[in-house]
Amino acid sequence: MSLELLLARYGLFALFVGAGFEGETIVTLGGILVQRGTLPYTGAVLAAACGSFIADQIFFRIGRRSRDSKFVRKLHARAAFARALRTFDRYPTGFVFSFRFLWGLRTVSPVAIGTTSLPAPRFAAINAVSALLWATLFVTLGFWFGEAITELFGRIAEVGRVLLMGAIPALLIAAAGYFAVLSWRARKR
Repeated sequence: MSLELLLARYGLFALFVGAGFEGETIVTLGGILVQRGTLPYTGAVLAAACGSFIADQIFFRIGRRSRDSKFVRKLHARAAFARALRTFDRYPTGFVFSFRFLWGLRTVSPVAIGTTSLPAPRFAAINAVSALLWATLFVTLGFWFGEAITELFGRIAEVGRVLLMGAIPALLIAAAGYFAVLSWRARKR
């Protein structure tokens, strides 16, 4: 089942869950569904913001409460974890506000921040404002550029079908050539 179909079927609940787990893709798809009239704009923004906020709060709590767990130790060994802590040390408020916009640091950052001494209420306040801005941005992008995104993916799918139609004969020819070479080598021995 596609993400778009899940969103269309389960609406704001799917957007809420997807924003916490998947991120920008599902929230942008939510914006496309807003543009089509399937979801309400304000509801989509709030569902995405709440889903993202709650997921980050959970990850922060894991970092705070389970520093010695296998999960946190495994994350701690990753380069992204060290990079998140270094950036947090230099710009604590700015990093808490912006980590959700930084590719590759989205999931590890709240866990890393949870291992620091940042007060939980301060993290929650900054996280709430950032989640609301993030959700508004990506729902709006999906809303404004929904038709263009849909058309682009339609064209990509068409190009993919054309390439696939050319790839199948090419693969068959390559396989036949491979087996011909193997056969020739076997006869040569």
